[in-house]
Amino acid sequence: MEIKPDLMQCTDGTAVTAPTWPQRRQELYETIVPHEYGGMPPRGEATEVLQLCRSKMRDWKDVEYHTYEVRTTFAEGEVSLTLSLWLPPGDGPFPVVLDGDGCWRYFNDRVVREILNRGNIAASFDRTEAAADNKDIYRNTGLYRLFPAATFGALPAWAWAYHRCIDALAEMDAVRADGIAITGHSRGGKTVLLAGATDERVALTNPNNSGIGGSALNHLKAQGAEEVDSFFGSGNIFWFGQAFADHRHRDHELPYDQHFLHALVAPRLLLATEAYEDSGASPPGSYAACQAARAAYELLGTPENIGWALREGGHAHNLTDFETLLDFMDLHLHGRPVRRDFQRPLFPQLETLLSPSRPN
Repeated sequence: MEIKPDLMQCTDGTAVTAPTWPQRRQELYETIVPHEYGGMPPRGEATEVLQLCRSKMRDWKDVEYHTYEVRTTFAEGEVSLTLSLWLPPGDGPFPVVLDGDGCWRYFNDRVVREILNRGNIAASFDRTEAAADNKDIYRNTGLYRLFPAATFGALPAWAWAYHRCIDALAEMDAVRADGIAITGHSRGGKTVLLAGATDERVALTNPNNSGIGGSALNHLKAQGAEEVDSFFGSGNIFWFGQAFADHRHRDHELPYDQHFLHALVAPRLLLATEAYEDSGASPPGSYAACQAARAAYELLGTPENIGWALREGGHAHNLTDFETLLDFMDLHLHGRPVRRDFQRPLFPQLETLLSPSRPN
């Protein structure tokens, strides 16, 4: 199946090679990030990390729990995030699983225990501290209080929050700075793919059930998949930039597709996790995007660094999804053997499952 636009052709028509990949990567960024998401927020003048508390977990032997304020200053003011860490026994440094869906609490005690048991730090924050997930008042919160005329959508604001938490983690002796994995679900998965695509410090990017605006294609859709119009119906079009919103009923005219974001992650680790019965997230579209992006990974000599996994069930971020991520970390960050094949062929009738998007 041919996915357009072609990743392996520069805008001047020349074929992409490994030496010209940085140029092509910049073209991909400039095509998709300003248009779909309204650009990224400014980084800030400085980020300060303040430890608020450090304690032993009474019912988890030798596990420590730390909380931090991650405070970023701008000329216009400051924005703070609360970052929570659970540290496993031992000296470290340890890889990290960073989850930004603290507003949803998928990152529960069972998940945290499994992360710790695999020799990783579990880290959590609430992305809505950077921008409320509320269409009625989001412009009065987080980054928008400082930048009331900002064009970036909520997804870039939330991705910015991941980046600032990585600022904090990279300073910590217990953290393997080259082993930071980020994960999120649904709108949080859209956020994670954008965050991983726009920050090369992210070692492993794991969007879960992320759908349109995330891992799934815009131009080719499975039955029941999200469309630009879907976000008007839900009231969540504020997640995106204005140019994307202007393509309501015109998904087929978007000048990019989501494999651009996958390719922006290359050659770093990327794992898309999906669920067979989650039609809105278009699992076949996510799989097809991964296949298209694999060309970039092959060009850069790391074809094994992109993976995909599907489970039974519907739209959720459950322990099975986290265990899949931890297996991928075992393989690539811990050097442990795993029995799972992260590149097994799926959807043998893929072309019959995906249809070109058409104007309504």
